[in-house]
Amino acid sequence: MDFRGKKILVAGGAGFIGTNLALRLAAAGAHLRLTIHDKPLQSAFPGAEVLKLDLRRPEDCARAVAGVDFVFICSAHTSGAAVIRATPLVHITPNVLINTLLLDAAYQAHVGKVCFISSGAAYPPTGARPVGEAEMFDGDPVDVYFPAGWMKRYAEVLCRTYSEKIAQPMPTIVVRPSNVYGPHDKFDFAVSHVTAALTRRVVERQAPLEVWGTGEDVRDLIYIDDFIDGMLAAFATDLPYLAVNICAGTGHTVRQILQTLLEVDGYRDADVRFDLSRPSTIPVRLMDNGFAREKLGFTAHTSLAEGLKRTLAWYRANKAA
Repeated sequence: MDFRGKKILVAGGAGFIGTNLALRLAAAGAHLRLTIHDKPLQSAFPGAEVLKLDLRRPEDCARAVAGVDFVFICSAHTSGAAVIRATPLVHITPNVLINTLLLDAAYQAHVGKVCFISSGAAYPPTGARPVGEAEMFDGDPVDVYFPAGWMKRYAEVLCRTYSEKIAQPMPTIVVRPSNVYGPHDKFDFAVSHVTAALTRRVVERQAPLEVWGTGEDVRDLIYIDDFIDGMLAAFATDLPYLAVNICAGTGHTVRQILQTLLEVDGYRDADVRFDLSRPSTIPVRLMDNGFAREKLGFTAHTSLAEGLKRTLAWYRANKAA
């Protein structure tokens, strides 16, 4: 899709995915409008319109979408495993408001297309088998993700409603990511996910180097550049509605992720200790990438070693910020 000259809202322009998406769209010649809330932008965007808004308020959502061609909903209240376990409702009300009000505002403003970022955590458990798109509503999400998973599912149903169930529909794209990692991620231990947390521990040469859980949990990791490729490939389709996994299609244990980090960063003889008392989420979460490969021509190309190498380099260069 040619984004040159298009006016595009990236809601959540200071976040991990929002920052990387905005950088890509800016390079493609788009006219950007970026919303921020309580954090400043992570990168410079010359010429972009930056609005400090609270997207839990309908009037702020209306300001955000006015006059834009496309909307990418990257704004979300997120956190790591410890916060999810301790306060499972923390994500619900803010995100339901953001997603519902932004979709409504976009529809009222006659926006051309909206992209919503869902989550692989919304799927029901499938054991060691990769989960496919058609299985989203086959059962409840795993208990630890039950509130957040249903919040994402509700937004997906809203997207489909706007696209397929009303007289004057608005095209929507739902992207279901696996575990995305890379530059501009959240590296604060209080809210970071496993890959960002391990990256920081390796860069800081922590000794002992603590790993939460047994290290045997399996995750599908996708590097941020690959994820943006997949998201934009999905957005370029002419379907009125699409829900698609954007993932690598390969699983790695936490132990393997750490070992790769140690190897590519040259951290030898690390005193690694697995803390079984610390919270993890589910033992295995794998996602099927067949639909994206066949329908979008998308495949993730960045190897785990290369992606982690780039992430380490970025964090080391930017950790003071």
